[in-house]
Amino acid sequence: MATVNIVLVEPEIPQNTGNIARTCAATGARLHLVGPMGFAVDDKKLKRAGLDYWHYLDITYYESLDEFFQKNEGAFFYFTTKGRTVYSDVSYPDNCYLLFGKETKGLPEELLIEHPERCVRLPMLGGIRSLNLSNTAAIATYEVLRQWGYPELQNFGQLHNYRWEDL
Repeated sequence: MATVNIVLVEPEIPQNTGNIARTCAATGARLHLVGPMGFAVDDKKLKRAGLDYWHYLDITYYESLDEFFQKNEGAFFYFTTKGRTVYSDVSYPDNCYLLFGKETKGLPEELLIEHPERCVRLPMLGGIRSLNLSNTAAIATYEVLRQWGYPELQNFGQLHNYRWEDL
């Protein structure tokens, strides 16, 4: 199976991380949490947002961004409001890493200026600071999977009281 990696750098809001964990569980994406985090991993809000999907997660924890980069290699894409490339104009290879910064500050600018060609953004109206982190991560994840043809994902649903074949 093709792999997409979602990397949260110093996340601060447990509900966002829980929502992103649920997106990872639903899509088969791997989740990487880079500390320090603004909450404990056993936080009730984190667990509630992820609901009962935690056992589906492939999750790795890191104490710092340096540790993350020491242990991982691949194509890294930095999602930032400061980016100049639209996220959907990029071709994402297998085993790519989508990095998202903390809710209040985003990714460190020192990291962004080292890789300007890998800084991508979601278009939005001027004057809006940013989209919610969990929404951005979901949009980005599904763009990668769309480009790959949604490998191994079920792309149909079932009715409870009717059969599609009878309609």
